[in-house]
Amino acid sequence: MDIFFHVGLGKTGSTYLQHKFFPFLKGIHYIHHTKYKKALDIIGAKNHERYFVSREFDRQFLDEIQKFAARYPDTHPIMVLRRQDKWIASQYRRLTKNGRGIYFNEFVNLENNNGRWDISEMEFYPKIKQLEKYFTKKPLVLLYDELRTNPTQFFDKIAHYTQTTYNADQISLRPKHKSYSEKQLLAVRYYTRKWLRHIDEQKLDSTQSGRRTRKIATHLIMYIHKLLPAKKYAAKPLIKPTELEAIQKHFEADWEKCVKYIEENAPNAGNEKS
Repeated sequence: MDIFFHVGLGKTGSTYLQHKFFPFLKGIHYIHHTKYKKALDIIGAKNHERYFVSREFDRQFLDEIQKFAARYPDTHPIMVLRRQDKWIASQYRRLTKNGRGIYFNEFVNLENNNGRWDISEMEFYPKIKQLEKYFTKKPLVLLYDELRTNPTQFFDKIAHYTQTTYNADQISLRPKHKSYSEKQLLAVRYYTRKWLRHIDEQKLDSTQSGRRTRKIATHLIMYIHKLLPAKKYAAKPLIKPTELEAIQKHFEADWEKCVKYIEENAPNAGNEKS
């Protein structure tokens, strides 16, 4: 039985791939990401000879691959990487869109590591080594930039690794989610930061109605500020360029090791571990 496991990372085109590419791979049974919690049992039923599982991980990465590998150590893992400064900026934009109302240096802080996101999560090369440690098969590691600039080549690498085919005419290159402008995100941060000062944020997120209220409020803010001219709070960038430059520099060595690994392990016949 052959098993292929796309582990993410998040914000590397995972949602797009899960909806617009993986389901169209031929010669393999795709377990939709919404059924991930049942994936181990679905595979255990052995109704198919070949399985493809996808679920993007960030902070849950190590726990989830250990759990999966404990059942199926011969799984072929697939991971997509994005340079750390671009990756963490995208994570922050998502958090802002979801109405968290914090500044970037409160989200991730290189100096004191006291932000919401631990800086160790941006060390990607150790994640590659974890895949090699817990699975017996050589991982396929790809670059998000290639998905954006040369999607056909990106798709072909996955098809080759999984020994599947696909019909290019069935693959839409349109993004799954729309992006939001800097003006809209600045507005969400400005208003939710004011709003959250007066409420218990944990209590708000603990109920479905509270989470729905936050979602409705943030989307309403973004819609209104799509139509209105920029306000004073939009005069500054959502993330200072110097903050991203510091991220890029801090993780430069780790990123170079990742790129070197990808170049040295380009998908070729017989590349998988035996």
